[in-house]
Amino acid sequence: MLIDRFGRLITYLRISVTDRCNMRCVYCMPAEGIPLQSHENILRYEEIVQIVRLAAEHGIREVRLTGGEPLVRLDLPILVHMIAQIPGIEDISLTTNGLLLEKVAQSLAEAGLKRVNISLDTLDSAKFERITRGGSLEKVLRGIEAAERVGLAPIKLNVVAMRGVNDDELIEMAKLTLQRPWHVRFIEMMPIQNQDSWGNGFPPPEEAYISVHEMRQLLFPLNLQPVNEKVGNGPAREYRIPGAKGIVGFISPIGEHFCQSCNRLRLTADGHLRPCLLSDLEIPVLQALRAGEDILPLLERAILIKPEGHELALNHSPMSRCMRQIGG
Repeated sequence: MLIDRFGRLITYLRISVTDRCNMRCVYCMPAEGIPLQSHENILRYEEIVQIVRLAAEHGIREVRLTGGEPLVRLDLPILVHMIAQIPGIEDISLTTNGLLLEKVAQSLAEAGLKRVNISLDTLDSAKFERITRGGSLEKVLRGIEAAERVGLAPIKLNVVAMRGVNDDELIEMAKLTLQRPWHVRFIEMMPIQNQDSWGNGFPPPEEAYISVHEMRQLLFPLNLQPVNEKVGNGPAREYRIPGAKGIVGFISPIGEHFCQSCNRLRLTADGHLRPCLLSDLEIPVLQALRAGEDILPLLERAILIKPEGHELALNHSPMSRCMRQIGG
């Protein structure tokens, strides 16, 4: 059992399989990109599986694959299949921008993937292209349809709410749940290496933040009703438009943070265990793993240094990596 100093049981491992991405979202990374890790410094699939197997022996039950964009890594269904064979792993999910999902949804489902979370910050094609600096909304929508078709359910759509960018679309986005059993989740923007100018046509980053409280006010006309039985173990506070098939969720890492119930540990693509998304604390494991050393003490140390909560209120935000390098 992996239990931290504050009595939280750690059962969920988020794994970044690559630091590469086929988008350049304004709130995620600089327009010029970031220095990429060399191929030699990225965990091999067999190494990821070795870490997951050890973690599963000590209580990890859920695995989520992230990036960068995880689908730009070749043969990802092979990794999914390998993880699905590990005793103790009960759930494997994926967070993706959806651009490549249409082509691989079937093979991912056959390999053992259960669910997908897909980033979708706007339903306007031109705005989508500006936010992502070149992405295609049409490809993402086809990816969503493909995922639903092969049974990767529930479909969860992640919407980072930004003032002056997409706050005028929140009602329209929430209404996606009326006819489809989708989960639309509105997420507060997090200050992770994204405070430089986003470019022409965007507000200053420090003015773009919208709290969950304000999001709920903007969605007041929809008469959202709390969901009595929570779906899954995630941090979203869940509601439903009366009569809707899907769910509207709110994720508030800042305004109403959920640190007290955090059950997560992160593994970066270059082999660092990161106990908190919003802290620069990390434990390197890649070198020890390749040297054949026992990495259980490193896993236990990562749990030991997990902070009680983030310190954004004290202006202590992560400085070493942008979101794409952490895995979200």
